[in-house]
Order: sequence, then C-alpha cells, then structure tokens
Amino acid sequence: MSKREAALAALHTRLQAAFPGRSPAPVVLRGETIPQRIPPGGLVVLRDGDAVEETAILSPLSWSIEHRAEIEVTVTGATPATRTALLDALLIAIGDAITADRTLGGTVEWAQPGAPEFQDTEFEGAAAARSALVPVTLWFTVAGSALA
Repeated sequence: MSKREAALAALHTRLQAAFPGRSPAPVVLRGETIPQRIPPGGLVVLRDGDAVEETAILSPLSWSIEHRAEIEVTVTGATPATRTALLDALLIAIGDAITADRTLGGTVEWAQPGAPEFQDTEFEGAAAARSALVPVTLWFTVAGSALA
C-alpha cells in the first residue's frame, strides 16, 4: 500500500470513529457520490484530493509530499438553525478527531484540518441541506518515488 493510500485510509478510519455515542450517527463514506437522501445524522464523505506540493530531498532520494484531501459534510434539518447546529457539532467532532492524533497512527508526519467552506442547498421536493467542505492537509515523506 502506498503512503498516500495508507494516510487516506487512516483518515477515513479516524472519521468513522469520530462520533461515539452520537445518535443518529452520520454515515461516513470515502469517495462516494452523495445519495439522494441525506441520513438523519448527516453525511460525511472523504474525497481523496490531490498532492499540492512534492519536494525532492536528496541523498538518499525521498519526497516530501503535501497532500490535500477534502471532507464533505452535509446535513438536513427542518430549520436553518437546526441545520447549522448539527453541522457545527459534526465539524467540531471531525476537528477533535484529527487533532487528537495528528500523525493518524503514524501514517503521516502531520495532519492539519483547514477552515470549512459553507453552502446551503435546496432541492425541489426535498428538505434543504447545509454542507461544508473541509480541506485536510496531510504531510508525509516517501522514499524513492513521489508515486509511493
């Protein structure tokens, strides 16, 4: 398994464990399309993202990688205040889960969640939704090839 894949898998595992005791808990997916119906506890989707910087380190050759993944969080609720409160609670839990172990079990040197971008969405014939896109920058070093 590549270092990148190990880091993303560790982040996904951390997200799955981020909501203990929360009922209903959000559904946590990786790389999936958003379903037509948002579960009552919300939906958290990890997007793999892209490497934003690769820096060669010589002797021996290795690469310092800065990879930016994205966490898409979507909630529904009867009122804007309900949606905002639920989204805020999920974002706090996600931030706490990442900062509790910034190495993601040793798969990265540092994981840093960024500021969320918010969006309100209304679908015809469906409940309104509020979502946030949270960038998470992962720093790690690989030997030999930036593809590792």
